Amino acid sequence: MVDLRSSHSAETDFPEVETESLTDSPAALTAATSTVAAPRRFSFRRNEMWTYFGPAFVASVAYIDPGNFATNIEGGSRFGYRLLWVLLWSNAMAILIQYLSAKLGIVTGLTLPQNCRRHFSRPLTIFLWVAAECSAIATDLAEFLGAALGFYLLVGPAMLAHGWSRTGSLFIAALVSSVLVFLILALDLAGFRWLERGIMAFVGIIGLCYGFEIFLVHPDWRLAAFHVLVPTLDRGDFHSSLYVAVGMLGATVMPHVIYLHSALVQPRLKQMAKPPKTVGHGVRRSYLRFELIDVFVAMNGAWLINSAMIVMAAVAFVHSGKAPSIEDAYHTLGPLLGPMSATVFAVALLCSGLSSSTVGVMAGQVIIEGFLDVKFSIFLRRLITIIPALIVIAVGLDPLKILILSQVVLSFTLPFALIPLLVLTSKRSVMDTFASALRTRIAGWAAVGIILTLNVVLLGQIAFGD
Repeated sequence: MVDLRSSHSAETDFPEVETESLTDSPAALTAATSTVAAPRRFSFRRNEMWTYFGPAFVASVAYIDPGNFATNIEGGSRFGYRLLWVLLWSNAMAILIQYLSAKLGIVTGLTLPQNCRRHFSRPLTIFLWVAAECSAIATDLAEFLGAALGFYLLVGPAMLAHGWSRTGSLFIAALVSSVLVFLILALDLAGFRWLERGIMAFVGIIGLCYGFEIFLVHPDWRLAAFHVLVPTLDRGDFHSSLYVAVGMLGATVMPHVIYLHSALVQPRLKQMAKPPKTVGHGVRRSYLRFELIDVFVAMNGAWLINSAMIVMAAVAFVHSGKAPSIEDAYHTLGPLLGPMSATVFAVALLCSGLSSSTVGVMAGQVIIEGFLDVKFSIFLRRLITIIPALIVIAVGLDPLKILILSQVVLSFTLPFALIPLLVLTSKRSVMDTFASALRTRIAGWAAVGIILTLNVVLLGQIAFGD
């Protein structure tokens, strides 16, 4: 977890873990094994497993952020169930990628940005940092806008009734949302588990909200299952369906959280360090087993919530003739399904925006400190990321279009996070005996190939105006 009590990088935050021995010499990892007693056999029955749940759930928030609301409403309202398959395959990629990110952090004791700085040239590191910052800025914009919109939908009508303008109401909502994010970030001051529990509570609320929405809309489950399993695009509007599909991919496989997950596993790694301050081979392998379960449960939970968003939009908005904005969706749900459905939608959006904005700020701190080896306050990072969202609100831009555009930007920056991750986790000089197996490397590079192909096709569609 990002330590709010100190802005030092992981190399100074976690001195108990001798990461130098793990990366400088492949043989050192094996030698260190003898310094730590072998862990007991892994068992589902042991309460110990539940203490490792948390990092993947924090990461999963990025998969159900306001950008997902925007792309899923767009996809469901315009193309019905047709794009559900995108979420299935995006989730499969997310499980693999998030596990590899956690694995890199557990084995090396360093975050992905720190590993990039250590193993790549300075020019390449700077380039990767710029790409990572682009993804972080796009993420911050989408998530902060979503939090502001969620709060505005809940309190805006009362403010408008008292003479406030829509822009003024959104500004107040944005400022209040920012204060709430600061309070959530402050949970880490009480310990990383408190912040994890807070984020997990938000994920649970979002899941309950969409479970309620699905209960109201009565979807065609057979048709939905067909489109989950069979990849299709809209032949009548191929370009638009591809644009939304790429946006959904960018919103589901988020580059900033790839960097973050390698940092989220560090506090537990620190706790495992026993005299003589070394974490051995067997302990790391046991931790990886726990983290794989954490990733599998969290990512599939996020997939179900995302799928529920599309299903709800497909049933509620498919006959509207156009993709509604998030605000339009809120106002449409009330007459269609009752006032409670609209309120639940707004609560889910607010929880999504607050939690994902918190995670986005944490990722931004990991990125700048890891790539540049500088100390940077996470609260200053939060203040800086407010500015673009306030500008968007002030000039009256359509939040839905901005949200979708931000997710497309994320899809284009995703390979610059994925490729270094795959390269590093495949090197025995970095991972020793934990280096990725051939089947893992094939799956990882296949995911990169799919993302690059989709992006190139989309660029071609835009360039030729098809």
